[in-house]
Amino acid sequence: MSENWEVIYSTNQLYEAEMVKEMMADNEIECVIMNKMDSIYGFGEIELCVPTEDVLKAKQLIVDFKGE
Repeated sequence: MSENWEVIYSTNQLYEAEMVKEMMADNEIECVIMNKMDSIYGFGEIELCVPTEDVLKAKQLIVDFKGE
């Protein structure tokens, strides 16, 4: 991944990653999912990355989403 992207969220649940990605799209933030899960044993992480300039806005959206 290019150096102007940062990981903003990680999970082990694909549905959760898809929900966060959709929330980013709804707020006009480009987001990609990097699935690092092992396909056989099911361990690992799914990371969501956004451009560096959108990191603060994206993290705030996640905090609001999770109700923290």
